[in-house]
Amino acid sequence: MPSPERLLLDRLASPLGELLLVTDEAGLLRAAEFHDHADRLGQLLRLHYGMLQPVPGAAPAAVREALARYFAGEFAALREVRWATAGTSFQRAVWAALVGIPAGQTTTYGALAKQLGRPAAMRAVGAANGANPVSIVVPCHRVVGARGALTGYGGGLPRKQWLLRHEGAVLG
Repeated sequence: MPSPERLLLDRLASPLGELLLVTDEAGLLRAAEFHDHADRLGQLLRLHYGMLQPVPGAAPAAVREALARYFAGEFAALREVRWATAGTSFQRAVWAALVGIPAGQTTTYGALAKQLGRPAAMRAVGAANGANPVSIVVPCHRVVGARGALTGYGGGLPRKQWLLRHEGAVLG
């Protein structure tokens, strides 16, 4: 996918705090991060898009509505969000696998590595998971530690726990 020529930054209220939404000129979601992690968003944008800085602008109504419906309990609405990322082919493979984890379910880094045909790449899967620029829509929060422990989440572990409970996941 070609790099965007322009990035737009919008804000969306959520039960977990304001979300920063970065979309491109085609209406694709390129990044989503919580407002209190704007530094992380900036790092991810620099990593993926170099010096291209977002300018204020509205995200497509479809993106905003799908996220609002997700927070209202309609979890399948996330599948309607059109998104694109930069990143390595391995990272994009991990992110594509994350989208396949159903709401209310979790998986482990090891299971994801096996699914990708790289059973020894648990740490690499974890690093790719942590570099996911499209949180919630690409549900990195559904990945837990080997024994079901809540481990790292860019938005913070309390938000990860809230998202999993919101989706009906059973937490150990």
